Amino acid sequence: MAHQFFFNPYILDNLPAPSTGFDVVQDLSEPRLRMYVTSRGVKSFFVRKRIHGKDKRVIIGNYPDIDIETARSAVPEILEQAAKKIPVRHKKITVQKFLTLYMTNRVRRNGYSRDKLERSINLHLSALFDKNISDVSVADVNNVIGNIQGRAIAGRMQEFLQSVFKYAVETGYIKQNPISNLPKIQQNRRVRPLKKSGLYKLISAIKKEESLNIKSAFLMLVYGFAPKSKIFAMQWRDLDFNHYTWEGRPLADSAVVLLQDLPQDGRWVFPGRGRGHLTDPRQAWKRVVTKAGIPNLTMDDVYKYLTRQLVWASDKEDYRANMNALIDDIMV
Repeated sequence: MAHQFFFNPYILDNLPAPSTGFDVVQDLSEPRLRMYVTSRGVKSFFVRKRIHGKDKRVIIGNYPDIDIETARSAVPEILEQAAKKIPVRHKKITVQKFLTLYMTNRVRRNGYSRDKLERSINLHLSALFDKNISDVSVADVNNVIGNIQGRAIAGRMQEFLQSVFKYAVETGYIKQNPISNLPKIQQNRRVRPLKKSGLYKLISAIKKEESLNIKSAFLMLVYGFAPKSKIFAMQWRDLDFNHYTWEGRPLADSAVVLLQDLPQDGRWVFPGRGRGHLTDPRQAWKRVVTKAGIPNLTMDDVYKYLTRQLVWASDKEDYRANMNALIDDIMV
């Protein structure tokens, strides 16, 4: 049974990721609204209902790309559409045109994530573009997937096509999913190389960085308990040093001390080139993790490790205390 509570940004932002698989939580305000929380920290709104004798789960979109109120308001319309009888469309449509339709109606992502998906589609699936979607066979898909370098990317594109064909069935452009029985691409899950001792070495290596901007940004990956995309895009206007919060969520004491010592002379806490914020300092990160003796460590590994160690609490001060205790434990 799903864990039930009133969805609000503070709780959803701090939901711990399960060690394996996924967890399901349910909104008390709109009980038909639920959320998947995966071991990778991805949080997806969905609705579930038995329609025409079959259990249907419709993904609304990922949080926080879609906010809570938008997800709640979308539930009635989604269930109404799902209950409608599937129309049979005799007019043919090419894969390229249908992908445009799918991206418009089903993909709810922010600008960067959407652009990244579109680049992957154009790079890996262009061989299918001119075919009618009703004519695509298992062999066609196997040929396209087989030409993709990298099992992880190939697996994601196969999952994407599964979703596309499922939507084609739902909208009546095809009668059945041609790759519904296609085996998933087996992948060796990456073992995250971070432990407490490694994190201590990482912090020591970061502190030796000459650039104040890079050093502070990397330390905030540890002290901020947030993904790198949020850390690097921090804005001064979202920080409240009177209450030690960032966008309403508590900050650890070490994070507050670090941020208060930085020059507040622009929009971004960690400015990048031009007028934007820091985005992906790969070379600097590679230099730091090599010095720390953990060259395979990624920035996301740090966030995943810390969120699994952190004890969640609904009270902000208790949560802040747990952050401080975890950081103190690392530095011992």
